[in-house]
Amino acid sequence: MKTKKLKTITVAFALTIVLAAISLSCQKSVSDNQKIQSNDPTPENVMAQAGSDMPPYNLNVVMQNNSKGFGFIKFRQNPDTARIINLDTWLFNLKPNHAYLLQRAVNPITDPTQCSSTAWLTLGLGLTPQAIHTDKWGFGFEPLYRDITAIPRGTEFYIHFQVIDSLTSETVLTSDCNTYTVR
Repeated sequence: MKTKKLKTITVAFALTIVLAAISLSCQKSVSDNQKIQSNDPTPENVMAQAGSDMPPYNLNVVMQNNSKGFGFIKFRQNPDTARIINLDTWLFNLKPNHAYLLQRAVNPITDPTQCSSTAWLTLGLGLTPQAIHTDKWGFGFEPLYRDITAIPRGTEFYIHFQVIDSLTSETVLTSDCNTYTVR
């Protein structure tokens, strides 16, 4: 009985976090749009003020499987010269006290097969892979990042993510296909 109640509380907590993250992302876009509308609407001003609203620089990625587990990645590229992608990653309702790895695969935007690549790269702290550890309720969080300074600005990709079991390499969660542009 207690286990079922804890699972219900964990799911409710997880959904609240995901919805709050999405809500905060949406609120920023609304205020940016209001700024654009309030100034001179020349193409130069719109591009200068649009920030992350124009090309898909930032993503909210949901990962799922056929059971109750799911994950969320808050994928953010700050407009700086370092070109670091922050990948704040949350995992929910997975195996308790276990380690998982986040991976990504990309295709060029010109590839008509979109997210067909299986060349998975394990993400972490820069070039060092980092496991995401779950607690006794199957919840995990890790603030990962990736340096993409070597990739030219404006490069566009199809990208998809998966979470794998760190011991068996079995795929646990997958995302849909997304597009993004290097800022």
